[in-house]
Amino acid sequence: MLLFLQFLKKKKQDSNPKEKQKKAPSPTKPAEEIAARKGELGEYKIDIQLDQLPKDCLYLSDLLIQNPKAKSGYSQIDHVVLTPYGIFSIETKNYQGTIYGGKERKTWLINGKFKMMNPFIQNYGHIEALKTLIDKKFHTYFISIVSFTKRCMFKVDMDYRKIASNELIVYDIELSEFIHRKVSVLKLQHKEPLLDATDISGIYQTITRANITDPKTREEHKISLITIPTKKEETNPDVVCEMCSKPVSAKVQDYCLSNKRFGGKIYCYEHQKNR
Repeated sequence: MLLFLQFLKKKKQDSNPKEKQKKAPSPTKPAEEIAARKGELGEYKIDIQLDQLPKDCLYLSDLLIQNPKAKSGYSQIDHVVLTPYGIFSIETKNYQGTIYGGKERKTWLINGKFKMMNPFIQNYGHIEALKTLIDKKFHTYFISIVSFTKRCMFKVDMDYRKIASNELIVYDIELSEFIHRKVSVLKLQHKEPLLDATDISGIYQTITRANITDPKTREEHKISLITIPTKKEETNPDVVCEMCSKPVSAKVQDYCLSNKRFGGKIYCYEHQKNR
């Protein structure tokens, strides 16, 4: 009888998969992967807007093209939008805080404390790199746009917000609106489109061919932007690593402040690995 009861008990346990097999916990994603994904969301929001542009427009995102004048030898361009009335080069920033800047300033300030390169100077370098790829007759058609997240507040020259300007500063959520408005102004200034469908398609294909997609080259370019410089004069003694207090370069500072996983703090290259 005892053996029979034990047999029934064992059979009951075997027939209950919930008791026999506990659900394995889902693996947690590394903090770096989560942070990278959050950083991609801003670009994704912009891509959604660019998808809504008229059919006669084309755009490219996340470009890496050769630029002998850049320290790394390359220019990384966030977005290029090709329209019948102009070519938009778009630089995106993921900062948080008040942005202070002006046309005559080589460096701008974040929250009145941290320095950053004037983003329009940075975007000028991108435009010059793009010009080397396309016909000279298109060189005057470029419009420079710098996009910040809504976590920022602008304290900049108001000319940057005037649609007549060829240098525009916008919030990410209003990017497509400013492109539409700028194109509308250009339509009034020019009776005929500056670029036809063949021009736009040709420029698109040219830039696509020039875009470097090799993961190794892209990683080397990324590392070249955040590694500590060897020359002492390239560091800023007023900006130091949160962990070891070593001075860091403007590029390291810019990288940390634009990356949400650092929480507004600055770390040298070695200590970035542990965050």
